[in-house]
Amino acid sequence: MNHENLSASMDWRWSSFDKLSTSELYAILKLRQEVFVVEQKCVYQDCDGLDKQAWHLLGMNSTETQHPITAYLRVIFPGITANHPTIGRLLTHKKVRGKGVARQLLEEAIIHINRIYPDSPIQLSAQLYLEQFYNSFGFTSTSEPYDEDGIAHIEMIRHR
Repeated sequence: MNHENLSASMDWRWSSFDKLSTSELYAILKLRQEVFVVEQKCVYQDCDGLDKQAWHLLGMNSTETQHPITAYLRVIFPGITANHPTIGRLLTHKKVRGKGVARQLLEEAIIHINRIYPDSPIQLSAQLYLEQFYNSFGFTSTSEPYDEDGIAHIEMIRHR
């Protein structure tokens, strides 16, 4: 599938935690475990109590029936973990990687955050190997690399 076909088949939907259906929540948690726990071999507490205090962006591929959600991230509300919105749990299903979906996902998040919090910086904790990807969106490093659950990370921020 080329980029254009995939882009045309991706549907993006924002949801608060309370508006997620049980099927959507199950699919999100399943996908997060597939990517972060199984693929990356990282044992960590995924259900960290922050999902209830976040917006959830679901990327659904209308041509995919086995994996209805193929891209996901959450935006934790300001004042919870930082003074500004914080992007986390950004992921794509392996079937759509390398097709620009992660780029679309992050663009959707930045647009949404800028609409709700127009003058706010945006923070995230990036896996170190993705630093250049986030740099391409205007994020800059604000920390030295550090270990988080056995994976090198770096704090990054994007100013409006």
